[in-house]
Amino acid sequence: MPALGSQRRLLGSLNCTPPATLPLTLAPNRTGPQCLEVSIPDGLFLSLGLVSLVENVLVVAAIAKNRNLHSPMYYFICCLAMSDLLVTISNVLETAVMLLLEAGVLATQAAVVQQLDNVIDVLICSSMVSSLCFLGAIAVDRYISIFYALRYHSVVTLPRAWRIIAAIWVASILTSLLFITYYNHTAVLLCLVGFFIAMLALMAVLYVHMLARACQHARGIARLQKRQHPIHQGFGLKGAATLTILLGVFFLCWGPFFLHLSLIVLCPQHPTCGCIFKNFNLFLALIICNAIVDPLIYAFRSQELRKTLQEV
Repeated sequence: MPALGSQRRLLGSLNCTPPATLPLTLAPNRTGPQCLEVSIPDGLFLSLGLVSLVENVLVVAAIAKNRNLHSPMYYFICCLAMSDLLVTISNVLETAVMLLLEAGVLATQAAVVQQLDNVIDVLICSSMVSSLCFLGAIAVDRYISIFYALRYHSVVTLPRAWRIIAAIWVASILTSLLFITYYNHTAVLLCLVGFFIAMLALMAVLYVHMLARACQHARGIARLQKRQHPIHQGFGLKGAATLTILLGVFFLCWGPFFLHLSLIVLCPQHPTCGCIFKNFNLFLALIICNAIVDPLIYAFRSQELRKTLQEV
């Protein structure tokens, strides 16, 4: 986060492109093709952050209030909401500090700004890693609850869930510290991209397997009721739509950011890759959008949690 610049600097110097001045422009490039550049106004970015903040605070408050929600599954959802909160707060804080610096309201030494930037970058990186980890943990938890239903409460116990949660937070913090320290090393970037691909593959395999088992169960019920085709077809379409939304939102919101990291390794000087680099702030906004959508997918669909939210 440069002290006198208007662009957002995240995770070291990954975003090294000039800011756009129009919401949607074709940025000329003398050495390459014209670039489609999407600028996210600071007001819109802060508004998205406010919506995410309210949603995730409500999720944490509802789970903390209702003792019926004190189970491993809801603890994972609560930690996901906390990770999304950190993603939102750190990005919004960085934007707010930059606006204050540009307006001359906040005057401080460059060394202080650099230290503040490092702290914010660690928060952003650790919250992103933990958010991805808890998405994977929720998928594994649901998989066990379906395929090992009779043993679920003996496999996913509260002490074991707490150990998993603590391990994820510690690993996220250590990973972020290493990344901020060695962000200019190719191996570090490749590890982050590989981690995202692994989480995407894990979620896809688990949820597709769960959908297949649910369709198989629906076929068995249909055969008993002698209405095989209508029930199976309707259930299968609904399940496929849910799976598409779940994985699609995950990929669309997180994919561009990790594509950015991949291109830094593959083609940092290529004009076409440079066009993608110019939309870095858009990629951050998509991550904030993911923090808005996560409560809708994983939390607000619970009737018990919605009831608690009404009380809150």
